[in-house]
Amino acid sequence: MKFNRRNFLKSASGALAYASAPSLLASAGLANEKPIVLGNILDQTGGLNIYSLQQIKSTALAVDELNAAGGVLGRPLQLSFYDSQSNNQLNAQYMTEALVRDEAVVVHGGVTSSSREVMRPIVKKFGGLYFYNSMYEGGVCDPRLVCPAMVPSQQLKPLVPHVVKNMGKRAYILGADYLYPHTMADWIKQYTQDAGGEVIATEFFPLDVSNFASAISRIQAEKPDVVWSVLVGSAHNAFYRQYEATVGKDNIPLASCMFGIGREQTYMSSEESAGIVNATSFHDGLDTDAARSFLQKFQDFTGEQSYVGDYGELGYRGIHLWALAAQKAGDSSADAVIEALPGISFNSPGGPVTIDSATNHAIMDIHLVEANHNQGWDHLGTFEQLSPVDPNATCNLTG
Repeated sequence: MKFNRRNFLKSASGALAYASAPSLLASAGLANEKPIVLGNILDQTGGLNIYSLQQIKSTALAVDELNAAGGVLGRPLQLSFYDSQSNNQLNAQYMTEALVRDEAVVVHGGVTSSSREVMRPIVKKFGGLYFYNSMYEGGVCDPRLVCPAMVPSQQLKPLVPHVVKNMGKRAYILGADYLYPHTMADWIKQYTQDAGGEVIATEFFPLDVSNFASAISRIQAEKPDVVWSVLVGSAHNAFYRQYEATVGKDNIPLASCMFGIGREQTYMSSEESAGIVNATSFHDGLDTDAARSFLQKFQDFTGEQSYVGDYGELGYRGIHLWALAAQKAGDSSADAVIEALPGISFNSPGGPVTIDSATNHAIMDIHLVEANHNQGWDHLGTFEQLSPVDPNATCNLTG
């Protein structure tokens, strides 16, 4: 069954159900088995939906893939999906509904740190399990939270030294005005200093700001060697267009730990995006069998040729990591899966991913990339099996 809006959004109540096609379940011997319900809370609409659209599809793809292989513990998987609309009140409401009304054994979702933090106490209250398939600032230590995505040390350890060496030592940072960009700016400053550079200025902007003329004027006056973007969301995309029309990357290059995560390079002209460098746990140009196989599955499932990207892959890896832990536990309940999670490993499209027993974060490969003129990324190198150093410094779930 090909994924489309009609077959995914078909519930009469608040949750929108996705179940594999009856023919698929029948051929897998699952037609008469009671489904295991997985919650999925993501922004299908709202100002931050650019990070969720492909993840919604890849999550459903993983469910279909597991069901075709016989389900989990001999039962089919079914998604209860909620559109959180970039609204934290809805994130809280829907987490409660997923765990209590729909009896979801696990919930995958959330984009921002604030969305995670309004949902996490609800997960604790009801004894649930929460997979936060989104990069974030690190530091959360919670046995009921699993983070399969990058934290700052993993992304910036390879990226910042590359920027200092190849773009220059004097850096200017622009970021969105909330927790994640503030924390990332601190990490960029630290790694820049460690590499022999300096951050000469840092500015933050509300998520709805789309006019960066004054900031660009200050950049032109300061003349840094490189500008870092930790800007987030649809409104902030305007910065890249305004920057290229004024300063230009040929004059002062751009580095980012966010650009491309929401597939921004596919919305920009090649002149606006080409040359921006980043580091990621997956990109569509990755030259491995696992990456190519995943992209083909995604295209077959959706009928689309569109760029998938990091956040699309994260939803897929999150579902598979949960399924492996449930199979190991022999029980899909939250507490049983939590006990089975340490050391669980999945050969994801971006490379092997293993859940670190002390933190419930992930050990993974990180890929250094540069945006090209074809709305994609050139691969500059892979740093294998980086540990989540920052959570390891503050968290020990085994102690």
